[in-house]
Amino acid sequence: MLILTVFSCQNAEQKSIQFIEKEYGIFENENNSIGVELKLNEFDNWKDLLERTERIACSDSLPKLILKSATNIKTVYFRNPCWENYGCILIKHKNTIQIHNDTISKSDRFHYPLDSLATVLKKDFENNGKIPSWSASPEKLMIFISYDNGQMENFPKTLRSVVHEYEKLTDNVVLKIWLNEKLNIPPPPPPPPANWKEETE
Repeated sequence: MLILTVFSCQNAEQKSIQFIEKEYGIFENENNSIGVELKLNEFDNWKDLLERTERIACSDSLPKLILKSATNIKTVYFRNPCWENYGCILIKHKNTIQIHNDTISKSDRFHYPLDSLATVLKKDFENNGKIPSWSASPEKLMIFISYDNGQMENFPKTLRSVVHEYEKLTDNVVLKIWLNEKLNIPPPPPPPPANWKEETE
């Protein structure tokens, strides 16, 4: 974390402003020079943004988005894989939080409004495997963000909310976020009937 102190003079009084720069989603053994900035005003829709994210990941770089305010700059690196290199990646759904069109899903069975993010994230962080449908540990937790085309205007605000709530829970800056398409998880098959064995004999 880099903290800069900026001095400004106003009405003959000297004031100091603490300016903070933080990076999220980059591992200790990675250099931030591998980051390639995504500029949202260059994309017409979510699909184009995902395609650009894929190209960056496949060039051995990390897509990143820079969030600026009057007192800080927060750079978020996205952990999207290069799908050209993988047939599939197995991730347990209990270790994910999905945010699609600003609605939160857990294991595709529980749905919450975005203002419940603090509660959902805290429950996942503190679960440690106690409830099978929630995260096994904070280190395994991943956050997927997706939008339908034409509905991504809230994306920067949503990303700020994710970072803000994450900061309340931990000093760890390895925040794992994927930009994704909506993951449609089929419901589990119904249990067999009680007399299933007799019927198959």
